[in-house]
This record gives sequence, C-alpha cells and structure tokens, in this order.
Amino acid sequence: MRPRDASIGSHMTVRATLNGTVIAQSENTVIVEGNHYFPKDDVSADVLTASDTHTICPWKGTASYYSVTVDGTTSTDAAWYYPRPKEAAAEITDRIAFWKDVEVSSD
Repeated sequence: MRPRDASIGSHMTVRATLNGTVIAQSENTVIVEGNHYFPKDDVSADVLTASDTHTICPWKGTASYYSVTVDGTTSTDAAWYYPRPKEAAAEITDRIAFWKDVEVSSD
C-alpha cells in the first residue's frame, strides 16, 4: 500500500544537473517520498548507462538503476526507475528519479 500523501504532481520547471550540465528538465514531474520522477522522454538518454543494481520497495516494487556520465565524470547508480511498478505506484511508470551527485532544483 502506498504511504499517505506520497505522490504529488509538480507543474513547475524542475531540472536535474550533474557538474552543471542539465541532464533532465520537465514541467511534469511526479513527487514521491520527496523525489522528483521525470518523464523518461525529458531525460537525456545519452548520459545514462544501465546498472546491474536493483532494490526492492514494498509498495513501489523492484527498482533498476542507471549510472550517469557527464564530461567523463560518472556518478554510479545515480538514477533509478521502476520498470514494472506495483499498482500503488502506477504514476511513476516510465519515469526516472535522481540522487547522489545529481542536483535536482526547481524554478
């Protein structure tokens, strides 16, 4: 079951940057547990490399990770997504979130 108030839509411009380079920008993120989930189409696919890392969330399902590389600098497992989220987390289908060295900010 999804925690109460876990997901809120965002209609502001949100950017994810690594080393000053914008790697994602959207006015349509979904906020879950304090993390902005960007639509996959709003993320620069060329900076993502699939990782073998997976984690399990009891209500969202199994997460897969990407490492993010910009200008030769790689942040390992700095992006994650749920390929097949559970029904309670359906709103994050085809969305990617960031952490570690990736800075997420909004206007």
